[in-house]
Amino acid sequence: MALITSQPKHPLLNQITTVHCAIPRLNRTVIGLGSFTNNVKTIKVCNFDSNPRKFSLQNHNFITYKNNKKPITIAEQEEQEQGPLRNQRRILLSDVVVERERNVLFGRKWNSLDVGTAGVVLAMHVLSLFAPFQFNFHALCVALSLYVVTGLFGITLSFHRNLSHRSFKLPKWLEYTFAYCGVLALQGNPIDWVSTHRYHHQFCDSERDPHSPTEGFWFSHMSWLFDTNSIIERCGETNNVGDLEKQSFYRFIRSSYIVHPLALGALLYAIGGFPFLVWGMGVRIVWVYHITWLVNSACHVWGNQAWNTKDLSRNNWWVALLAFGEGWHNNHHAFEYSARHGLEWWQLDMTWYVVRFLQAIGLATHVKLPSQSHKQKLAFNE
Repeated sequence: MALITSQPKHPLLNQITTVHCAIPRLNRTVIGLGSFTNNVKTIKVCNFDSNPRKFSLQNHNFITYKNNKKPITIAEQEEQEQGPLRNQRRILLSDVVVERERNVLFGRKWNSLDVGTAGVVLAMHVLSLFAPFQFNFHALCVALSLYVVTGLFGITLSFHRNLSHRSFKLPKWLEYTFAYCGVLALQGNPIDWVSTHRYHHQFCDSERDPHSPTEGFWFSHMSWLFDTNSIIERCGETNNVGDLEKQSFYRFIRSSYIVHPLALGALLYAIGGFPFLVWGMGVRIVWVYHITWLVNSACHVWGNQAWNTKDLSRNNWWVALLAFGEGWHNNHHAFEYSARHGLEWWQLDMTWYVVRFLQAIGLATHVKLPSQSHKQKLAFNE
């Protein structure tokens, strides 16, 4: 998600680039042998898919590449090839391995959108530090109310289950109302948020995933936000949200996005002064930020897997409590289209209860749930 505006478009970034380990493959030339001399050794090479072959390698300790004037030793070459593997580590209390740790903060050029996004996140955290000194009961009630309005109605119900996955249909006036609640969460406009999330499911935990813990826990939690070019480089332009882009409401929100949270902040300040601003904007936004981000990070690191999704998604009960049912993440990755994430009776899912209520009064229609045959297909064979 971009917190400021749409992702930058640049024609040079249309081609996909990925981060990968330099691991030699079978049946592929990885070194230049150079010229042969009489002083050679015969080496027997075994391939899994062919008969044994013999070739000769010059008896020295150096190899060179065609476009590399400086020779390097075989030991140095092996170090380069095995280095990424040697640096692999497991995330604390998890079996998830960080395969290609990414440092977004240093060693790269930041664009204006990167700086703006980081500035917004930092400003909200700094504003929340005033909370102990600006506390009053009314300000706390404002923060809790907006937590439900922007977190539940806005992010989990609207941005995620309704817009990203089309798990149910709503009347347009209600769809737009809930989407506007999500705009006030300061997590980006609906078009960009939905595009990033759909790419996450399309490339989940691969090198093209916008935010996978295989590149580091903190990368999946929040630092991926500060490299706005990364999503375009990995996934391409936002061409997976045509259903939203053809609607004038979402185009308007994208073009005027930042105005709406600022207007809410001004309104809160006018009603309740600095305490309302601190709690209604700073504390509430930071709270909803990290709860949302925990679904991307913690729910791919800690928890259990009930379904064979072939990714790292986990069901995490404590994230589910904080995120209105979003923590049943393995359930969600198994059945992306499902309006219900807490599939067991004991799996608390507040978002589903709201959808079910809307269905009962006739406002939510075409509510999708996983079939028994689909469940059997994805169940682990014991």
